[in-house]
Amino acid sequence: MNKIRVALAIAALTLTTATASLAQAPLKIGYTSVEYVLSQMPESKQIESQLKDYSTQLKNQLDTKYAEYQAKGEAFQKGAATMPDPVRADKQKELQNLQQSIQEFQQSAETSLQQKQQTLLKPALDKLQQTIDAVANENGFTYVLNSDGASPVLLHGPKEGDISDLVLKKMGITPGAASAAKVTTPAAPAASAVPAAATKTKTKTKK
Repeated sequence: MNKIRVALAIAALTLTTATASLAQAPLKIGYTSVEYVLSQMPESKQIESQLKDYSTQLKNQLDTKYAEYQAKGEAFQKGAATMPDPVRADKQKELQNLQQSIQEFQQSAETSLQQKQQTLLKPALDKLQQTIDAVANENGFTYVLNSDGASPVLLHGPKEGDISDLVLKKMGITPGAASAAKVTTPAAPAASAVPAAATKTKTKTKK
């Protein structure tokens, strides 16, 4: 199953600025791994479970559509040779419509899963943002950068600038206590491969 990086959901998490004015205090920059902190939060397991349940619901719907398509396709193959031309044409059109419906459902399911992930992640991201703000203010950080991603904002920084554990402790979480599993979006459900014969059904003729 393809995994969607949490970075897509946390893109809206903006740089955090402390209240201290640059003119009043020296510049102090900190950084954190948003993915790491999220993986330690108890909400991550709940989100993962809900995403899996939602993915299962979508797959069940898709399986129902595919079962209907398969049953009608098999019935058509058995009776096509004896069907009048207008009836045969209608059945072929019906199968094509069912196949298109399956393909459209698969595409919409992927989008729906991503939207579901973003909806579930929002409360956790809001909580994380508020905690980062608090930790930055308490510890005098002027800026806090996110060190995640293929092109992270942070390219280098001293260990003492990493506030990830401070953020976790602020939320009452012991750093490293939870398994560091990323919240991922299950792949869009897929039915078994659609038989090619159903899209271009060849009518058997009696010799």
